[in-house]
Amino acid sequence: MKMAIPRNLPLLIIADGVLLPGSSMRVPVNNPKNMVMVKTHILRYNTLSSTVIGVIPRRAGSEKDDLSEIHDIGTAAVVVQVTGTNWPKPAYTLLVTGLCRFKVDKLLQEDPYAMARITQLDKVPGDGEEDMSSVNVAETFRLHANQLLEMLDVSVPIVGKLKKVMEKLPLTRLPDIFASIVKASYDEKLQVLDAVDIEERFQKALPLLLRQLEGLRLLKEAKKGGDRSVLPPGLKEKDTIILKPPRFRSRDAERRDRDSDGDEISELEGKIKAAGMPEHAAKACEKELKRLKKMPAAMPEYAMTRNYLELMADLPWSKESDDTLDITKARVDLDADHYGLDKLKKRVIEYLAVRQIKNSLKGPILCFIGPPGVGKTSVGRSIAQTLGRKFYRISLGGCYDQSDIRGHRRTYIGSMPGRIINGLRTAGVNNPVFLLDEIDKLGKGLHGDPAAALLEVLDPEQNFTFTDHYLNVPFDLSQVLFIATANSAATIPTPLLDRMEIIHVPGYTQEEKAEIALRHLVSKQLKEHGLTEEQLQFTEDGIKLIIARYTRESGVRALERKLGSVCRAVAVKVAEHQSRQKSIASPSVEEEEKKEVAPRQRPTEDALIEMPPEMPIVIDKLAIRDILGPAIYEREKSERLSQPGVAIGLAWTTMGGEIMFVEAAKMGGDRELTLTGQLGDVMKESAQLALTWVRSHAAECGLDQKTQEDLLRKTDVHIHFPAGAVGKDGPSAGVTITCVLVSLFSDRCVRCDTAMTGEITLRGMVSAVGGIKEKVLAAHRAGIYRIILPKRNETDLEEVPKNVLSQMTFVFARTLEDVLDAAFEGGFPHLKRTVVSEDVIPSKL
Repeated sequence: MKMAIPRNLPLLIIADGVLLPGSSMRVPVNNPKNMVMVKTHILRYNTLSSTVIGVIPRRAGSEKDDLSEIHDIGTAAVVVQVTGTNWPKPAYTLLVTGLCRFKVDKLLQEDPYAMARITQLDKVPGDGEEDMSSVNVAETFRLHANQLLEMLDVSVPIVGKLKKVMEKLPLTRLPDIFASIVKASYDEKLQVLDAVDIEERFQKALPLLLRQLEGLRLLKEAKKGGDRSVLPPGLKEKDTIILKPPRFRSRDAERRDRDSDGDEISELEGKIKAAGMPEHAAKACEKELKRLKKMPAAMPEYAMTRNYLELMADLPWSKESDDTLDITKARVDLDADHYGLDKLKKRVIEYLAVRQIKNSLKGPILCFIGPPGVGKTSVGRSIAQTLGRKFYRISLGGCYDQSDIRGHRRTYIGSMPGRIINGLRTAGVNNPVFLLDEIDKLGKGLHGDPAAALLEVLDPEQNFTFTDHYLNVPFDLSQVLFIATANSAATIPTPLLDRMEIIHVPGYTQEEKAEIALRHLVSKQLKEHGLTEEQLQFTEDGIKLIIARYTRESGVRALERKLGSVCRAVAVKVAEHQSRQKSIASPSVEEEEKKEVAPRQRPTEDALIEMPPEMPIVIDKLAIRDILGPAIYEREKSERLSQPGVAIGLAWTTMGGEIMFVEAAKMGGDRELTLTGQLGDVMKESAQLALTWVRSHAAECGLDQKTQEDLLRKTDVHIHFPAGAVGKDGPSAGVTITCVLVSLFSDRCVRCDTAMTGEITLRGMVSAVGGIKEKVLAAHRAGIYRIILPKRNETDLEEVPKNVLSQMTFVFARTLEDVLDAAFEGGFPHLKRTVVSEDVIPSKL
């Protein structure tokens, strides 16, 4: 087939080789300009002319993008094959076959890829052959070429093909073909490429061919006689083995190859055998290992297969750590690490007790749900230390891809195992403690639902055959102790929630926070700021002041930050004190001279004032106010409840319990209800229920006739929930809204020492709500010690700490009439009672 070479050719610039006409070469595309040329020129057009490019070498040592350093002569070539991928990033390899030489006349463009105007220097196959009558060395070259082929093994593909076509090959092609297959340096091949004259080309290629022949002969004799010293001084043994058949390979060369490839595969095979895999995993590894041994190391799949086998060998199929089953020691360790959290500690002790009786117990799947800063993550780490197991944390917040859990299939380039398998590899044992942090913040994206992928992981009936997409063989997760953490169960899918044992972690009381600060936080902050107890001491009253007036949270993170602020302020004083000490201990020369001249004087009053305080610095209430400034949270409930239309409700949030001031106002209008404060649909319905109940019981609530008429016909009502930037929803504000409306229209104030929570019905019944413990703790933190609760929530008080219960008074209500009697001084005697309410019950639980 006759092929025309265009005058304008795109250039493929290579740095590590020389392509000669008649030979083939695989060229990896690494240069950015080459990558653009492949995409926009070769792959875009489906024509024969688009596959013809110019392959030109670059001078050694030149920069990649410096086109002024390219060689003057190149080889026009046809692109036979393009292999590679576009994901995760483009990577291509071109198989090119040289056609003829060309000379670069002019560089037409440099960007986005190189393009040059060229002059063809020799003929393309099929255009006729050059006259060889004047070239005396041509037949000699063919003779030596045949001798070389006779010495090589026919089983080598290129050798067999050359033997078949040797007689039909034009003499003009022989120098280029054999110069490309014998052992030759970059400069030697470049000299052959530069030899445009055919006779000069034979003269440049013939020494390379003769050197290869001589090396093969001497090597053959050396193998027979066992003496390798017969090799000529200028010829190394490695220069003779580029195309030798296996029977002519030297022992040193074979040993080098075994050391580089065979030894590594043998070592990998030994690791696989020592891994203690189950039968199904061992069979999969054996199959992949056989494929690896037959695979050339240059193939992209070689590295993927080897990485897979190394992962299989590294996984802890049969390695496990021994559990520490001393229940007494475990209880002591947990109490030392964490104050409170009795439910969590009790569950861990129960697991240890059963594990001591039964060795084959499956690992439990626990889920700690509670507000931030209460110690859910640190408890998981302490559990691992108590059990003597390895600990591994997986953060699931913002995870939108199921491959993070199950891994990628190995058909993809850049595939990797999921976080579960990767965690087992890191832990090195098959029974670690896995902490799945922030499981309630899993997302759902285009690449699947990670929460659905966790269903198999967290199901005790399935996870003993967990199959990662990358491994493609089952792995037993039944011995792993999974601990999940979440701030709220509302965002966890129901099927996933059903597979876990839920343990609610409530917030801390003020007394618990003070104890935690004295036991753990103070010493931690002193260590982090380089201070000692001889320099800084906190009083218990000072810590309680920080808790009450500078923080209002369920956990202790804000408390820890405030303690850190105090430590930094004291660190400044300590550093200044040390600087003065150094200046006094080592005065300058001028100061020494002044001391010798001036008489000794007593320190002045100003100097005494500037002296640092005596150590240790004690942080009491006065010091707290000086360092942290005015109190952030003041007890304002009595001031806010001094007018009608205001009441205190209790709400549960993911941050713990909160008190909530509900306000209402009335004005002339058309019976419209306005709600503000970023409320959800459930809370809006509660407000509508409360207003309907008040309108239907206006007379019973003691409202005069005019007020009743205004309420029914001419009054607009506006109910506001402060902190409007925070979303609010839930049914527990029903009783609070009712009290606010009754207070507004009766012009009576709600008791300032009372908070309330409860859901209402249209008939005035009070229904149970959740989060009682968190709400009670929130009221206690805010200094409210009287709470109205639904009667059905009475049993929930068993979870409230006894020291809090002893300070609180609870009123249990079955109907709204009970609520109004308890919320207002003197009650409402005219209300009809359908159910007899309980008396005020002081808490002695």
